[in-house]
Amino acid sequence: MIAEDSVLLRMGVVKILDMAGFDVVAESDDAAGLLAAVEEHRPDLAVVDVRMPPGFTDEGIRAALALRERRPDTAVLMLSQYVEERYAAELLSRHTTGIGYLLKQRVADVEEFIEALRRVADGGTALDPQVVAQLLVRRGSDPLDRLTDREREVLASMAEGRSNAGIAAQLTLSESAVAKHINSILAKLDLPRAGADHRRVLAVLRFLEGTG
Repeated sequence: MIAEDSVLLRMGVVKILDMAGFDVVAESDDAAGLLAAVEEHRPDLAVVDVRMPPGFTDEGIRAALALRERRPDTAVLMLSQYVEERYAAELLSRHTTGIGYLLKQRVADVEEFIEALRRVADGGTALDPQVVAQLLVRRGSDPLDRLTDREREVLASMAEGRSNAGIAAQLTLSESAVAKHINSILAKLDLPRAGADHRRVLAVLRFLEGTG
């Protein structure tokens, strides 16, 4: 299910999904159409623009929240033109699985976009690196000051939804080194040691939200 008021972007996303083997069951250019289509088609995944008609403020995010309340099994990937921390935090703080928030420019990197879609559809999370970076910069005090530069890099990769292997590949580290960094991060931030990747992301997000 695609909800995006820009016809060109919506067509592009539909084309990408078709090429990747996804079955696009419905499209909408506003929030009301999104909710109606979800009720009718019950999709596994909804790709939703944050700002939609008629007000172009938070219609998409509010529709996504309503969607998850009605159908918690439907994964949601939000697309936004700019980093809007409040909207990202509101959505991500309420849900632990099947949630993503990416900037629209990420669609141009088809392989990475498809990887994020599959991760969210499988119950994981996908956060845009710019969203993570802004959260880390804004929270410049408290326990985050305990982290080394490398640990902050690992933390940012964790919040993007990457597995240990993904973090290792991104930062050119061994998986054992990544595991040690994560253990150190969790200890320094007093976060629970959770095995599932999306739970680690939720812990990070809740910590960042709580220290703002």
